Amino acid sequence: MSPTTSGRLGAGDAAPDFTLTSDAGEQVTLSELRGRKVIVYFYPAAMTPGCTKQACDFSDSLDALSSTGFEVLGVSKDKQAKLAKFRERDNLTLTLLSDESLEAHQAFGAYGEKSLYGKVVQGVIRSTFVIDEQGTVELAQYNVKATGHVAKLRRDLGLDGGPE
Repeated sequence: MSPTTSGRLGAGDAAPDFTLTSDAGEQVTLSELRGRKVIVYFYPAAMTPGCTKQACDFSDSLDALSSTGFEVLGVSKDKQAKLAKFRERDNLTLTLLSDESLEAHQAFGAYGEKSLYGKVVQGVIRSTFVIDEQGTVELAQYNVKATGHVAKLRRDLGLDGGPE
């Protein structure tokens, strides 16, 4: 299945496949993670306050998410070198992926029109997707807030509220 006419994915859609370069310079292909549950989140820019908060929250929750079978992938349009600096600067433990072409962003409906300070602009739509072991979207969340999102996601998944 492809995104709906709005360009957005919903529960039951097949997750679009991608191969992206990680902060460590390795190729990561979504379909190669079949058999595992995957959380893919798209964020606007590494090393900005909101994106740092969100990445640190995911990193702080990674052990709890991993213990319940989840792999977490953070995707931005940043270059691989900037993602490596982001990981090092903030001691991040999750995998960060570079999508400079925005192909994965667009396939997931995580790039397009959004409101920024009252203006309509084209840009990254902060979004999170939970993908099951067969590669099907279980949960698609668009326009999520950077702060508090991971705790809410954990509650939505029936896990605890996350670290305080």
